[in-house]
Amino acid sequence: MVTLAQWSVLLATAAPTVRGAVTVYGQIPMGHLTTSVASDAAPLPTLAAYDGLVLNPPTPPNPPVTEEYFQVPRDAAQLPGLSIPHSTASAFFGFSVEMSVITQTIGKNSTHIFPTFLNLMSNIVERSGEIWIRLGGNTQEYAKYHEGLFEDGRITQKEDSGTTQTTLRQSCTVLICSIMMANISALLPVKWFLGLPFNDTSVFHLEIAEFGQQILGDNLVGLQAGNEPDLYGRHGKRPEPYSPFDYNGELFELFDLIDQNPLIPVKDKFIAPSISHSEWTPEDVWNTGFIDHFRDRLFALTVERYPNNNCFAQFGVGTYQDPQTNFPMFLTHETAVSMNAGYVNSTLIAQQEGIPFIMFETNTASCGGFPGISQSYGAALWVLDWGLSMASHNFSNALLHVGGQNVYYNPWISPPTNQSSFNEWTVGSVFYSSLILAEVFGKSATGRIIDLGAPSPHTPAYAVYERDTLSKFVLFNMIDDPSGANNINAMVSVASGVPAQVRVKYLTADSVSSKTNIRWAGQTFGNNFEADGILKGDLDVVTIDCSVSENRCNIPLRAPSFAVVFMASDEVTGVGQATATFATTAHTKARNTATVDPAVLATSNGHSYQDRKNLGSTSHGSVTGHGVPQRAISAVAILTSMAVGGAFILNGVFRR
Repeated sequence: MVTLAQWSVLLATAAPTVRGAVTVYGQIPMGHLTTSVASDAAPLPTLAAYDGLVLNPPTPPNPPVTEEYFQVPRDAAQLPGLSIPHSTASAFFGFSVEMSVITQTIGKNSTHIFPTFLNLMSNIVERSGEIWIRLGGNTQEYAKYHEGLFEDGRITQKEDSGTTQTTLRQSCTVLICSIMMANISALLPVKWFLGLPFNDTSVFHLEIAEFGQQILGDNLVGLQAGNEPDLYGRHGKRPEPYSPFDYNGELFELFDLIDQNPLIPVKDKFIAPSISHSEWTPEDVWNTGFIDHFRDRLFALTVERYPNNNCFAQFGVGTYQDPQTNFPMFLTHETAVSMNAGYVNSTLIAQQEGIPFIMFETNTASCGGFPGISQSYGAALWVLDWGLSMASHNFSNALLHVGGQNVYYNPWISPPTNQSSFNEWTVGSVFYSSLILAEVFGKSATGRIIDLGAPSPHTPAYAVYERDTLSKFVLFNMIDDPSGANNINAMVSVASGVPAQVRVKYLTADSVSSKTNIRWAGQTFGNNFEADGILKGDLDVVTIDCSVSENRCNIPLRAPSFAVVFMASDEVTGVGQATATFATTAHTKARNTATVDPAVLATSNGHSYQDRKNLGSTSHGSVTGHGVPQRAISAVAILTSMAVGGAFILNGVFRR
């Protein structure tokens, strides 16, 4: 086996000579012609990622909402209650990719990086300057080392763990993962979080930390020490009762080992406690002396949270949650406000300590999301409101979770392997939410936000300040009313006077239930199996004349709609498709791709195969008050290796 030191020398000398040799590969050629197979027909109707269920929109309010009025000062100093400056270099929404689905969502290996993924990330960084991505989830807990690519050239593989707890437990081995991430970071300003395995703390497996730090250098933002430890007792990962004090003790052991390990030179970039707000509250953790004990080790304080769960439908445990009944909770501002209430004290503590407070994993529902909801325009509106509300409550960032073919809430997903020669990717509605928030906060690293307290729970509104000056209004109409009775005239005013004109970008769809024809400022990634990561259509930025004499700009909001109102005359509104795009020079097969058993392909947050009812799910139980037990824990492993693919590191990527 080649040692790390030997690889260091090899990579340092090889990188300058192979910079031009790195090629981005994909399974499908960009701009390919589709076959006669209808692009909007799900190839496998049972796969949640392409679910076709369309729900009935909630009944519109009566009396209708027709007008709202908001006035704010131009200068931030005159408005108490503004959030902290969102000064991290990253977009507010990053992504949390379940480790077991890396080869479905990011790339096959370090030299086969999916261009659609790169195009999607390019559109985010065009607006924000940088994006953070976490590789983790429940599947990080069973990480183990594997040297060499698997026979099919991939960096992940499932296998039976052979444990006595369950023969369905999977493990996933990821090889040269850090090299793949380093290559991505050489192409785009993408930075990474990696999850450490925490299932067996009798022997900490630290290879992820070792290789991650050596290969990624400054592109590794942090390492997660434990994923949802408040669920360890319930899920059988630890003997019950398992308390915050027990978790503290394991962290002491972890950091003692890290201090003795010269291959982990950076000792202070860890992420914790990442609780789900189910068994423990953040205060339960802080009251152990957690911050005093570990402040010098931490990059950020983290939590994970979903508003609800779909665990009964996925695994037959807990209480059935009807999507139609639950749909209205995603179309009211009260949901976001109530969820944020439990973190006010924690975000204040983070400010006092001078470290970020991150929502490390979230989406529409744990256990994969809801059919009919999670891919809908309504879900995009809710994620926008949830993100803006978190920002106003002083979260620094949030990560939207990405699963596999068997989850509903994916921001993006590649087609099933047996469809990859003629179907393109699918971009979920919540990806638009991430794109838009990147644009709302921009690249200034000065964005501060305030919830304007709209009178209707269906019409949240925010004001954004950059460089201490009013920059934007963000307006919602979550009401679905084709009659037009709930179309709203939102009147925005500035204490020192409105400009003569404002420019407005709208996120539109026909209905809150719609899963198709979702457009941001007139542009779309396309419907199911139509996306290559490039926005299609003409950019449509609406110019609205304001009444200077009345100090008012009238912003029309149809029912439903979402608008970002750019108030400053020098504000950049022309951002559409990113200037950097990625095409492939090779693809796997032009026709007749091999069919793979759907039971092997399907994953639910990294968990799958035949009898999924006995498996857990990422963030299973991470909903306050739902108390969903988990019968068994799926096992997945990830690790980095430098045994293969070292010659593909780009110049300047490898740093010690």
